[in-house]
Amino acid sequence: MTKTSTGLQENVAGLLCYVLAWISAIIFLILEKDNKFVRFHAYQSLVVFGSLQIIGLVFTIIPVLGVFITWVISVLSFILWVVLIVKAAQGFKYKLPIAGDIAERWANK
Repeated sequence: MTKTSTGLQENVAGLLCYVLAWISAIIFLILEKDNKFVRFHAYQSLVVFGSLQIIGLVFTIIPVLGVFITWVISVLSFILWVVLIVKAAQGFKYKLPIAGDIAERWANK
């Protein structure tokens, strides 16, 4: 594994991009300018968890159905969070549909 500009191993920095969801993603996008692996995971975290949080907030205004949809989004977010942390820790560039394509494009700019 290679080191990043933060001094962390690539896989450790990649998993840390997911720890606080979109918040840690923004931190790593600011700190890491060169490592494409870390930037990919930071962008994927930002797109996935930022989008899920916005969608969840939108559905909170709907009385009964909104509560159920928000709960489903929360469960989905938790499962994705665990999977993405584990895959990044293993050194894999696990690419989700749509969000992974966006992250890959932005990370390679």
